[in-house]
Amino acid sequence: MASETLNRGTRRVLSKLEKSIEDGDHYEAHQMIRTLYFRYMNQTKHSDALVLVYDGATMLLQHDQEESGLDLCQLMLKCFEESYYPVNDDALDKISAHFQLFKPCSPNRRLFIDAALSWTAKKNTEWVFGHPKLNLLCAETYWKEHNYGEAQSHFLHANNGQQCATMLVEYAVTCGYPGEADLFVAQAVLQFLCLKRSSAAHCVFVQYTDHHPDFSGQGPPFEKPLLNFLWILLIIIDKKGTINQFTVLCEKYHPSLNRDPNYLSYLDKIGQLFFGLTPKPKEPSMNNFFGDLLQSLTSEAEQPTTSSVDLNTEDLD
Repeated sequence: MASETLNRGTRRVLSKLEKSIEDGDHYEAHQMIRTLYFRYMNQTKHSDALVLVYDGATMLLQHDQEESGLDLCQLMLKCFEESYYPVNDDALDKISAHFQLFKPCSPNRRLFIDAALSWTAKKNTEWVFGHPKLNLLCAETYWKEHNYGEAQSHFLHANNGQQCATMLVEYAVTCGYPGEADLFVAQAVLQFLCLKRSSAAHCVFVQYTDHHPDFSGQGPPFEKPLLNFLWILLIIIDKKGTINQFTVLCEKYHPSLNRDPNYLSYLDKIGQLFFGLTPKPKEPSMNNFFGDLLQSLTSEAEQPTTSSVDLNTEDLD
């Protein structure tokens, strides 16, 4: 397991540690790895320290020693940080390998991956929620484990609309209530838009409505008003529509938007990101939200509308 560049002393140590772990001396091996790790770091032997904790964590996790394995995984991340290690394929592969050695429902796995995502987030301001590749790893893993809620969250931060849509179809078909299939895609579309990822939002909408058995081959327009709302919203955003159009659309589909109280905060954020809606410090409510929209509409009433988006949607209900 050790790198060819390691000195002979480190190779011998790893060989002895592997035998100790095989013999069941997990605690002694763990403490020895910690001691040597800090010695190597103090000597700025970062490569030796990294391989030591990586290989050590791997061996301990393979022997179901999750507490000790987690500790060494965290030391690996600390080594990354202190040695200014880049977020490259090697680092991501090491994190991925350890993540998959934890038990599916283990709280230690969550502690490790959250710390790993946090480390990558510090490296790039565009990775606010961690590197997309790590988020995709989490999403695919949770999907296989049928943990659909966690999978959806990580698909959002992986910016992967297509796989998210496929997962949501499975989620809705296997776990959803009759008549609520539109709610699954609505949440995902609005959440992608709140992250200002309109391309992914469009992708998840199209893929979901194309492949869900309730909607395949149906539209647009759709029988479900909420789907028509999402369809038109995506068009307005793509065409760089106005706050007036956004206001009219939200008023038109007010009854459908009342089906989930979370839609209020989503739409408030979307209004700010794409239509210049002024953020309000007060606690949001549905009445306040539509009041703010109407106020924005009134303030822009004398401005010409440049978008050609048609909002005559009376036949879409």
